[in-house]
Amino acid sequence: MNNPQQQEDFGVHAAESAPALTLENITKTFPPSVTALDDVSFGVHRGEVHALVGENGAGKSTLMKVLAGIHKADSGQIYLDGKPIEISSPMDAKHQGILLIHQELSLVPEMTVAENIYLGSIPTKWPNRVDNTTLYANADKILKRLKCNFNARDKVSKLSIAMKHMVEIARALVFTPKIVVFDEPTASLTDTEKFVLFDIIRDLQKENVSVVYISHRMDEIFTLSDRITVLRDGCYRGTVNTSETNEDEITRMMIGRSLDTTRNADAAEFGENALEVRNLTCDGLFEDINFSIRKGEVVGMYGLVGAGRTEIAETLFGLRKPSTGEIYLDGEKVEISSPVAAVKYGIALVPENRKEQGLVLGMNCRDNITMSILNRLTNFGILGKRKELEVYDKYAEELAIKSPSWAQKVGNLSGGNQQKVVIGKWLSTHPKVLILDEPTRGIDVGSKSEIHKLIRSLAKTGYAVLVISSEMPEVLGVSDRILALYNGKINGEFLDSNVTEDDLVKAISF
Repeated sequence: MNNPQQQEDFGVHAAESAPALTLENITKTFPPSVTALDDVSFGVHRGEVHALVGENGAGKSTLMKVLAGIHKADSGQIYLDGKPIEISSPMDAKHQGILLIHQELSLVPEMTVAENIYLGSIPTKWPNRVDNTTLYANADKILKRLKCNFNARDKVSKLSIAMKHMVEIARALVFTPKIVVFDEPTASLTDTEKFVLFDIIRDLQKENVSVVYISHRMDEIFTLSDRITVLRDGCYRGTVNTSETNEDEITRMMIGRSLDTTRNADAAEFGENALEVRNLTCDGLFEDINFSIRKGEVVGMYGLVGAGRTEIAETLFGLRKPSTGEIYLDGEKVEISSPVAAVKYGIALVPENRKEQGLVLGMNCRDNITMSILNRLTNFGILGKRKELEVYDKYAEELAIKSPSWAQKVGNLSGGNQQKVVIGKWLSTHPKVLILDEPTRGIDVGSKSEIHKLIRSLAKTGYAVLVISSEMPEVLGVSDRILALYNGKINGEFLDSNVTEDDLVKAISF
């Protein structure tokens, strides 16, 4: 190994016990000359939960895709139970006892839940026919263990995002694997589903299965893991015992500095109401919603998944038609019948799922940012490329978007930079009200801190900002005022200066 620290770490661990898995000196380069992994070594003991952390783009997912047979390393060696192995494909990895639960869904939408769970190992009976009785009975047992509220015969296309992630997780329980990799498994799960997953991981531990756990959520890392390995810029930065470290040390290893989590102590100056909502109701989703946001103010909307937060945002943006209620912008009542009308009135929505709802991943950064204002950039039907580039340059600089150039496909950017592109797209419309739904979901701690500072700076320039989040530290950190939602109703309103975590927990629970 070229890195002395790597040699020291792996020598110590090898002396304790033979690792169940070792990836040694893995290097992976993508065209034209992007080094995603640079001589990385990584090992996991039997029955261990080993957290793998780093900023977006640090190489975590790439390393695990090499392990799962999705990518082939340019150099390096994989060892399983001390023996060198070659992995030619995902199916080959599965047969050798290695299973990757993807961050990005890898399901077949038009197949049933059971068929997706057993894809590649569907039970058969003579003469080579699918044994549907066994297939659905076994799948239902797995779903029951995961406490899922859907059944094995449901089509995957009909499921919610959270349900689809539970189907991905169910694949780990089909056979007895040696290594299970969870890549951001809780990004779309409810708290109840998250705790079920934690129980499943602990059960796997008891069965001597090794677990690699990738997450940006530090509370999960410190709750579940035995050891933590940090990658930065495609390089190994160290492995530490979870019980002997803390969040600040891990953050420094990840981004090379400590985070500045302090807020400006200057008193905020708010203007008149930019948005006012009166008695807004959408039958079966939320009812009697009343709140306002002033110019220069950040209002946080906090609650559990299913409380009605996203549905309120979608109604304000014209994606849903309310049953009753009124919406006022700058004191004037408006009828928002569509997203086009919302944008015309000055409302912008950064959606919860940026990859499916906020971006066109195959398009470049410039075109993603300007797609909402093409009418402003055309003359007699001809698009002004110079004007497009000026808009991109403006928001790339203001939002500190890290991209090789405007021509980079947005799908190749890190999660944090993708989110900045979505925000830039909507800022280019010059909105009065900016709604951000789960603005830092799936984003590393460094990028999360940048997004939080961006939200505060936008408010200082006069935007009225609504931040919807299921993360308590987030709403406490960025909000001037917090609305707590429970079961489709506002169950409490708090100023940031006098709210406690206990207050918020009570307000979203009953």
